[in-house]
Amino acid sequence: MAQMHPDLQLDDVQLSVGGRALFAPLHARVPGGQCLTVMGASGCGKSSLLAFVAGTLDPAFAAQGSVRVGETVLDGLPPERRRIGILFQDDLLFPHLSVGDNLAFALPAAVRPAALRHQQIDAALASAGLAGFAPRDPATLSGGQRARVALMRTLLAQPLALLLDEPFSKLDTALRADFRRFVFEHARSRGLPVLLVSHDEADAVAAGGPVIELGVGAA
Repeated sequence: MAQMHPDLQLDDVQLSVGGRALFAPLHARVPGGQCLTVMGASGCGKSSLLAFVAGTLDPAFAAQGSVRVGETVLDGLPPERRRIGILFQDDLLFPHLSVGDNLAFALPAAVRPAALRHQQIDAALASAGLAGFAPRDPATLSGGQRARVALMRTLLAQPLALLLDEPFSKLDTALRADFRRFVFEHARSRGLPVLLVSHDEADAVAAGGPVIELGVGAA
């Protein structure tokens, strides 16, 4: 049975730019092992909402409200202390590092000794169907393989919640369905609360949770 992480809680979150609210105050709770999908027109603040949760919101935006994981309030914490994983449209693998070194970059420093670090990297690659790929150059991987490595890197950082910023949108139809299933299976097996931003209703259906449409009721 999956270990459930604490709920991800958004309390009356609202973003504005130039004095204009992007969406109505948002209150939502995402239990561990479940996914909340956020949809809406381009420019409504979907990706900025994820940045606010992750602690990387552009200072051009004003923010109200609070974010919690369990009883821990994330407001004011730097990104590296929030333990929030995020997956983007682009895989963002480091081109100068091998696949294994890309994964090692995400492992917490407390994971020691080196043999344990290698063991966790090998296990992550095996679970992604990429056993033996640690020495490979990321440039030699297919788009689907790179996407899987990017997810494994995010999960090796031991996040308490997972943010998905349209990570399926650049894959072709067949790869998209496969990677979508791969992401949600791994998130559920770890009991992670997931916040997904997408334009694609098929993503929301695959996520299997509630859907929020941003922009409704914004000033």
